[in-house]
Amino acid sequence: MPDLRQGCATGKSAEDTAPANALVLFGAMGDLAHKKIFPALYHMVQHGHLDVPVIGVARAGRTNEHLKERVRDSIQQQGGEIDQEALAKLLKLLRYVGGDYEKPATFELLKKTLGSASRPAHYLAIPPNLFTSVVESLAKSSCIKDARVIVEKPFGHDLASAQQLNAVLHEALPESRIFRIDHYLGKEAVLNLLFFALPIVFWSRSGIGISSRVCRSRWLKSSASRGGVSFTTPPGRSAMWSRTTCFRL
Repeated sequence: MPDLRQGCATGKSAEDTAPANALVLFGAMGDLAHKKIFPALYHMVQHGHLDVPVIGVARAGRTNEHLKERVRDSIQQQGGEIDQEALAKLLKLLRYVGGDYEKPATFELLKKTLGSASRPAHYLAIPPNLFTSVVESLAKSSCIKDARVIVEKPFGHDLASAQQLNAVLHEALPESRIFRIDHYLGKEAVLNLLFFALPIVFWSRSGIGISSRVCRSRWLKSSASRGGVSFTTPPGRSAMWSRTTCFRL
């Protein structure tokens, strides 16, 4: 498995290929982070592939200690023996930023917390109605320069809303630094995604969401001959979710 400090896929600009040097997790106190993301980060630390700040962003009134306790509980809920050394390392990486997602002060605090981290990966594990305002606020606060944005599902509720969200993302970032994540690969999800010519990442039960194994990053396209679905990995595009986002598994 590649190391976090290595670059991403070749054939792109220096900003696209340089490794991310911080992970910003919007929705850090939510169920998705608790059930899936924190266990994945824990296993990344175990394998030596995560050694950058992990900044959790959520509502005001919480502290670093609240975030750490949430992470401890997440790992304990997974069952089995806990690697105390790996957990301790993960806890040391955590930072908490509390505030309203729709207020500029929250993003100014985030910018201050990022410090010298100039290439963060912003993971939007938040309600879909907040995607647009968060991306726009990141852009206004200069927190998105040279960054990646990872958008949790659902990516819009129909074609028009997905296109609108896509337009907002493209105003702030090139396509090479935008990543869209879905949890499970099912017939309905595939049929919906056929409307878009977009890179998609899936979490399966053997993937990052459950066991932190690698997931395949593929482009969906319809088969002209039979109208079915085929999966292809574009030339130069990494096949691993963690490589695609520059956070390795």
